[in-house]
Amino acid sequence: MTYETKDGWKFYERVVKLKNGESQTINFFSQRVPKCGTPRDLPEDKKVMINRRTGFPYLVKK
Repeated sequence: MTYETKDGWKFYERVVKLKNGESQTINFFSQRVPKCGTPRDLPEDKKVMINRRTGFPYLVKK
């Protein structure tokens, strides 16, 4: 099950490889299906806020 805002933003996760060889997880919102990334549920300790000026969602701690 994935998280989706009322404006159609879905929460995704992607693992990227850094130049030093380590892997890092990137979490992001998208209205379209991204090239790579998997739909995810929100982390338990986070909630979604919407930026008033841009309308973009972002995560904050509860």
